[in-house]
Amino acid sequence: MAQKPLESKYARSAAWQLVVIALGSRPKRENWRTMRAFIFPGQGSQSVGMGAELAAASAAARAVFEEVDDALGQTLSRIMGEGPPDDLMLTENAQPAIMANAIAVLRVLEGEGGVRLADKADFVAGHSLGEYSALCGAQAFDLSTTARLLKLRGQAMQAAVPVGEGAMAALLGADFALAQAICTEAAAGEVCQAANDNGGGQVVISGHKAAVERAMALSKERGVKRAVPLPVSAPFHCSLMQPAADAMAEALANAGVRAPLVPVYANVTAAPASDPQEIRDLLVRQVTGTVRWRESIEAMWEAGVTDYVEFGAKVLGPMIKRIAPDANVMSVVAMDDIEALAKTL
Repeated sequence: MAQKPLESKYARSAAWQLVVIALGSRPKRENWRTMRAFIFPGQGSQSVGMGAELAAASAAARAVFEEVDDALGQTLSRIMGEGPPDDLMLTENAQPAIMANAIAVLRVLEGEGGVRLADKADFVAGHSLGEYSALCGAQAFDLSTTARLLKLRGQAMQAAVPVGEGAMAALLGADFALAQAICTEAAAGEVCQAANDNGGGQVVISGHKAAVERAMALSKERGVKRAVPLPVSAPFHCSLMQPAADAMAEALANAGVRAPLVPVYANVTAAPASDPQEIRDLLVRQVTGTVRWRESIEAMWEAGVTDYVEFGAKVLGPMIKRIAPDANVMSVVAMDDIEALAKTL
């Protein structure tokens, strides 16, 4: 009986897609219900003090941080709230911290705002590590499992490439095809790949340090507006991360995964997924694959999603507006944000 609302939600999404196909474009939505995605940020959205005010104001938030601390056997909540910044920046800490903060916001919305994700969201999605947060929010993973997986993911990604051998850079004013062409030319036998297609003319590249530097130099010749090196500790989302992918494959094979309450738009396919084994496979592929964020938002928009709610940061909202200018976007971080969102849902 509990699955009936979910089945009807899937059916509505499928029906909308059929309308789009039949008409060749998205019809006006005046007579259609609002479709909504809950979205979750990735690395780079962390900052000292994150979650502290929410924990002070809400028992539901405190419970999230306490469970994550217990699962990891460390006081991650103290690092989140007090720093030092260098400890929070460590990818093995940043990844579970960003997830914990986003889930705390969601739990407060659900527990104190009386809002259920299954009732108000048609899809979930997350940017890189945010895909784990999305799956936790949709109850495919429990919170403790998610924290442990992200701790391992951070450790494995850091260990995959010796410090100084890899690099990442953001190409600003480049579309995905141009970025790929630049990477291919710059590789010269090394690894240089498009790691994140963020939309709005921003593509992040990743690989061997020398190859990324060649790509940055080439980008100027190819008309790219700017090429900015990123202060990261490892070259994420490229084939150099294969040892980390292998570690995650083993961990995910032993992790409990349920069908999510609503489908998740996967980073590596830009398509919805709900089968537990498929989700495992997609998360393994994600470690070395491109985060297809632009395509994911475009696909959700074409499926009828007009409203996007970002949990725990104000990073993805501007990206979405660059991809889908007519989208309604709300970023939810503090208690005031949560109370305002609850009134609109």
